[in-house]
Amino acid sequence: MSNNTKRFALKTLLALSLAATGLAQAQDTTIKIAVTNGPHAQIAEVAKKVAERQGLKLQIVEFADYIQPNAALDAGDVQANSFQHLPFLQSQIQARGYKISAVGNTVTAPLGFYSKKYKSLADLPRGAKVGIQNDPSNSGRALNVLAQAGLIKLKPTAGISATLADLTDNPKNLQIIQVEAAQLPRTLDDLDASAINTNYAVQAGLLPSRDAIAIEPAQSPYANLIAVRTADKDKPWVAALVKAFQSPEVRSFVETSLKGSLIPAF
Repeated sequence: MSNNTKRFALKTLLALSLAATGLAQAQDTTIKIAVTNGPHAQIAEVAKKVAERQGLKLQIVEFADYIQPNAALDAGDVQANSFQHLPFLQSQIQARGYKISAVGNTVTAPLGFYSKKYKSLADLPRGAKVGIQNDPSNSGRALNVLAQAGLIKLKPTAGISATLADLTDNPKNLQIIQVEAAQLPRTLDDLDASAINTNYAVQAGLLPSRDAIAIEPAQSPYANLIAVRTADKDKPWVAALVKAFQSPEVRSFVETSLKGSLIPAF
């Protein structure tokens, strides 16, 4: 055997050894993953079964709001979370200094407007009270839906991070009221319409494809994602976790059981 052949054989054996070591490190690992109640928790349950076949055990920790999952991840109380889109994660990192990284997409959850009084946004009367989220990334989504419906105009530079300060025209004099995202379903008895994130809508018995009076386009920059601490992003269990959430089993569950309220983003 020539020296070149020997060197090639040694390199091959080393690569195989490292791959096997990485797989072994991912196996028999238990991690806690934070999710929000509703569809994200349901998806995590499906991914949990897939992950177990790879030797990765998931403990699912459910939260009722959008703030605690990132705080828990940054503090090390959980090792991953799955509930948010990239604009929201970026706003949280900027505001709170979290060292958190996105490692893979899961689903897109189009934001919709709902109403117990009106069938479309066009039906809203002058002075109508409209609820939107009070966090910057999601309020921008809601304002853009209102703008696309022709009810308001925004500064051309506003983009996905639009705020009420970007409002340039409001011909119906809508009263736009900002509310914590988790509380918006409860406002439907009092307000004329409210923007509600899909996970909270589903929890409240609302189906976007059936009940929304307006909904953002499916192709949007708001694909939800899996996040981990930046220091962990290259660990073997992260790849196994992403693979489980992006598995055919999860895709099938989303497409058949969630009835169009969520769309696979992988």
